Amino acid sequence: MLEIIILIFLTRHIGELAVRKGLPPTRWKWITVGYWFLFEFMGAIIGILAFGNENFIGLMLFSVACAFGGYLLVKYRLEKLPDNNMDDDINRIGSDQLRP
Repeated sequence: MLEIIILIFLTRHIGELAVRKGLPPTRWKWITVGYWFLFEFMGAIIGILAFGNENFIGLMLFSVACAFGGYLLVKYRLEKLPDNNMDDDINRIGSDQLRP
């Protein structure tokens, strides 16, 4: 349950970042959820292979840490994109005013 609450707050942050970049926030929220579960599943598989399945708490912590890595990857990809501030300035000025 705590994991779902954390995921909700993280997707909200990704949505705000996507809006700042001028991208559709819903798409990036779904990408974040997808990466979260994909990395969590991969972390569980790697954890079982590396540590065995006797230590359930350690395995869950490792898989959630991997899931957070998926969030960080999406955040890194979004932060590399340019902000949408320049497009607002061009739209506000108008193309007719740019001609000499």
